[in-house]
Amino acid sequence: MKAATIREIKQELSNRSQGELLELCLHLTKFKKENKELLTYLLYDASDEPGYIENVEREIDVQFEEINKASYYFIKKSVRKILRSVKKYIRYSKVKETEVELLLYFCSELKKMRPPIERSATLHNIYKRQIEVIKKAVSSLHEDLQFDYEMELTEIRKS
Repeated sequence: MKAATIREIKQELSNRSQGELLELCLHLTKFKKENKELLTYLLYDASDEPGYIENVEREIDVQFEEINKASYYFIKKSVRKILRSVKKYIRYSKVKETEVELLLYFCSELKKMRPPIERSATLHNIYKRQIEVIKKAVSSLHEDLQFDYEMELTEIRKS
C-alpha cells in the first residue's frame, strides 16, 4: 500500500469533523510508542521547553548510570542507544536551542564517563561527530546565543 502525500493527508484531515480527528489521533497513538510520545510532547511539554529539556537531561542521567561498563563493546552499544533517544527527543521539539542544549549535555556526560572515551576510537568518534553537529546547529542561531553556546562547547572540550 502506498502512503499518501502530506498535502493529500492535510486536505483529507481538513474535511473531517473534530470528533473524527480526535478518533484518528487516538488510533495513531495505539500503534507506536513514538506516536504517543510525540503527542505527549505536543500536548504537555511544547509550552514549557526548559522543563522538557530538564526532563530529558534527567533521563540521560539515568541512562548513563545504567551503562554496563564491563567492556567498551557494551559501553558503545549503550551510548549509541542513549544518542538515539536524544535525537528522537530533538526531533519532537524542532527547536534549535533545545537541540544544542541536549547535545551539549550528552557530550558533557559522555566526556565525564569512566572509563575514558579516549581509549575507544568508536566512542571518541561518536563524541567528535556530535561536537560537529552542535557547531552546525549553533551557527544557525542568533549571535548572542552563538557566543554563549561556543563558550559552553569550549568548556566541554577542555574537561
